[in-house]
Amino acid sequence: MYKKFVWFVVNLFFLLSLSTKLPAQTADEIETLLNTNAVTYSQAVRFVLEAADLAAIADPGEAFQYAKEQNLLPKKAAPDAAVTLENISLILMKSFKVKGGIHYTISKNPHYAYRELVYKEIIQGRADPGMKVSGDQLLFMIGRLLSSQDKGNIAAKPKVSKKQKAAEVSRREDIAAAINAALEEQKVEDTKALVTEEGIIINLSNIQFPADSATLPESEKRKLREVAAILKAISAKKIIVAGHSALAGSEEGRRKLSHDRAVAVANYLGSLENCKDIAITPIGYGAERPLADNTTVTGMAANRRVEIIIVDEEGGK
Repeated sequence: MYKKFVWFVVNLFFLLSLSTKLPAQTADEIETLLNTNAVTYSQAVRFVLEAADLAAIADPGEAFQYAKEQNLLPKKAAPDAAVTLENISLILMKSFKVKGGIHYTISKNPHYAYRELVYKEIIQGRADPGMKVSGDQLLFMIGRLLSSQDKGNIAAKPKVSKKQKAAEVSRREDIAAAINAALEEQKVEDTKALVTEEGIIINLSNIQFPADSATLPESEKRKLREVAAILKAISAKKIIVAGHSALAGSEEGRRKLSHDRAVAVANYLGSLENCKDIAITPIGYGAERPLADNTTVTGMAANRRVEIIIVDEEGGK
């Protein structure tokens, strides 16, 4: 009964209301998906690409390769592997250019993509983010995304010209250079500002927490007081404090420790007068984002860091 209902909704929605969205989709293909208990990545992206009006590629293998080239897939995606709910969430968020919250915007992580779609009610009810996705679930989510976009409920990011992007990068590079000059003048060690796709990041490398502890030492508090003064000078409005660890211990332990350390830094910054008007969000990545080789002492020191990501600032204007 459930599949018949989904089949009716999909036919009505896709083939009548939005037939121009999916010109090459056929009733046979939809019927196949409805009878598929675990959709593969290549099956999913072939359908999603066309539904999102990105590309009409008939061959699933070619569609997968295109999606990979466009950076729409999770890192470990394989064409014939069954796609999970959190990973299809990431593909859908990227393909439909769905604007997400602060955690998704910074990390582009499948788990946060899943949480965004739950929040936006594209995924309904309680579900295991690691579960395999059936064809009818995929069609249901695509249908709700298209419906929400038509109603204006999901805002896509505005298009930015190459000239605007270049100007923004140049502006951020100027701010990062000013931050580095201030850090050098104040003799703040192991701390550097750089510009990435995520924005301006102040990297506190080799941060000196005691082993397996999230207690913030006095030496690190001095660094943070100097950073807080800089954040005030550039009129920072929102920051993320991201904790990172070297590759040691269990994955769960690394993530927890990096999160606890991010919280300790965020709490200390929040206690300072210079940061009283700044919205601060802590997040722990564990060892997911290494900067260097974890098999060397130097590399592990570089990976054991806290990053202050400036999400919103006025650049001192």
